[in-house]
Order: sequence, then structure tokens, then C-alpha cells
Amino acid sequence: MAYLSLSNVSKVFGTTIAVEDFNLEVEKSEFVSFLGPSGCGKTTTLRMIGGFEMPTTGVISLDQEDITYQSPNQRNVGMVFQSYALFPNMTIGQNIGFGLQARKSPEKEIKQKVNEMLALVHLEKHIDKYPYQLSGGQQQRIALARALAINPRVLLLDEPLSALDAKIRVELRLEIRRIQQAMGITTIYVTHDQEEALMLSDRVVVMSQGRMEQIGTPAEIYNYPSTEFVAQFVGQLNLLPVTQVDKVNGSCVLAGQQVKFDHSFNRTISEAPRLAIRPEEIQIGTGEGRNTLKGRVETVMFLGAVVRLRIDLGGAVLSADLFNERNITLPRAGDDVVISFPEHSCWLI
Repeated sequence: MAYLSLSNVSKVFGTTIAVEDFNLEVEKSEFVSFLGPSGCGKTTTLRMIGGFEMPTTGVISLDQEDITYQSPNQRNVGMVFQSYALFPNMTIGQNIGFGLQARKSPEKEIKQKVNEMLALVHLEKHIDKYPYQLSGGQQQRIALARALAINPRVLLLDEPLSALDAKIRVELRLEIRRIQQAMGITTIYVTHDQEEALMLSDRVVVMSQGRMEQIGTPAEIYNYPSTEFVAQFVGQLNLLPVTQVDKVNGSCVLAGQQVKFDHSFNRTISEAPRLAIRPEEIQIGTGEGRNTLKGRVETVMFLGAVVRLRIDLGGAVLSADLFNERNITLPRAGDDVVISFPEHSCWLI
């Protein structure tokens, strides 16, 4: 039986449905991310798990205990907020030990736990400092240590890295995952950053307009999106109008050129079908057993590790991402090119 379970959970604010018929089972020690745009219901769902919001309908259970209407302090969950929420008038040691102090734990136990948590987040020398004396990244580590100090049954993180700069975010992602795995704690993580979700998670729940669009491993979410929303929200995607679709044999016509697609990747196809393909699947030049199309380069964009080409196929424009290397020879805008991609890399939406 799942360690954390949400069954038919919904949340309504007035006439607004924030979360609708949400079902999820999380195993013990699993790291699950809720991914989606602002207003999709991911934070509301997290707050219902934490007891900060009560469901309108549905049941939430933790370790086979019904916690649906329990208050936060009854659930023993750790919460890390986007804004750190550290107490400015307390030292770092006092902040970390606050939850244990509130539970009237022995002073010796509190001191030992504070030292353990500081060692875990590599901030042992800062025990007597105040939050304003630390950087944003250090403060977020302290917020994480405080949440973990109470030995929570579940760790909840609500966009904890969104206020930090890019380099610090990457470093803290690695720290969060290291700590989570070291402690074996079940973790629910809310983010709108797809790279963050794919990097950190055992599984990802993609949400839109209060509903779960898809749940799966990072590879499943990226390579096998089950809806158009997931396909477009996670990663870059070309969506190109096609005609003369043969669903049985997996073929269509794109800008007057024949294309074979993965017809085993079953999807409901509309009256205006489009071919979906990731930019990184496309190569310049021909290849055996690959779709081969002719086009003309519109633009060349240098993005660091990747060079993105916009290529006009004569009625449809697609993006192709080439891995950058020092000796790469790139076409220029206006050049005629031949591109190719494997059949299994594209599918119809």
C-alpha cells in the first residue's frame, strides 16, 4: 500500500475549482515533483497535504492513517517555503531547533539535532549568526534543516529555489537531492521549472488548470507526453501541420514532403493533425533509415551549449538544435540544407 495517498481530492474556493479529482500514490522515500504553470493547483495540493488547506472532497492518507482534516501540527510534516520564513530575531541554531523546542524536547536532544542538521547542510560555522548575515542560498539551507530537524514523515517544498539566482539554484538542487536520498525521506516538491523537476524527481506530476495531465518518470514525461499540454510545456517541441495522414502505416505529408512517424505511440488525432518532434532529434544531413527533408535556414541562434536553427521547409518552419563544439561548421541564414530524423522520434498530435 502507498505511503502517501490522495484519493479523488478536490478543492473549491467559492466558484473557482483550484484542484479537481486529484489521485496520487507516493511510495516511502520517493521524490515526487508537481510541475506546472502558475495557477495550475500545485501549491494548493501541497498545502492540502500539509494541512494548511482542507480538501472540499476526497481523502488524504499518510502511512495508512487518514489525515484529511488533521491540523498541520498533528501530521508531523516538514514545510519549506519560497520565502525561507526564518525568524529574524533568532540565531541559526535557534531557528533549526524551534520545532523541537515547541515540542518540549530535552535541551541535550535539541542541541545534538541542531548540530546534525548544520553538518548535513554544511553550515556548521554559522550556528550563532542571524538570518540577515547569510546569503539567500544559505538561508534556504537553514529553512531545509529546520524542516528536517523534527524528523517529519513527509518533506514538502514549495518552489524553494525560485528566489535564487541560476547558479545557486543548480547547486541547491544537488544539495536537496543529496539530503533527501541520505535521509530517505518522502518528498513532495512544487516547481514551475521543468529542468528542476526532471533533474530532481523519481516521478513528475504535470498539472494544468487544477487537473493532473500526466504522471511518470522524467524520461516518460519528456519522451512520451500523453497530452498536447505536456508535450509543449516540458521541453522544446515542434508542432507542424501535416496532410494525407495514414495512421495504419504511420505516414503523412509535411510541407509537400513524405514523413514516416511512430504510429505505435497511440494518441487521439484531431481533424487538423500536427507532427510533433523535439528540436534535438533533428540533424543536418542524411542518415540511413531516417526521414529526409529539404529546407532553407531562416535564422541561426547561438545559445551556448546548443545552436538553434530555424528552418523553412516551404510552408512549415521548425527548430533544430545542434550540439555546440569548438570546430562546428554551421550553415548560414539563407543556405539550403537537408535535415533528417528517425521515424521513432516523431508522432502525431
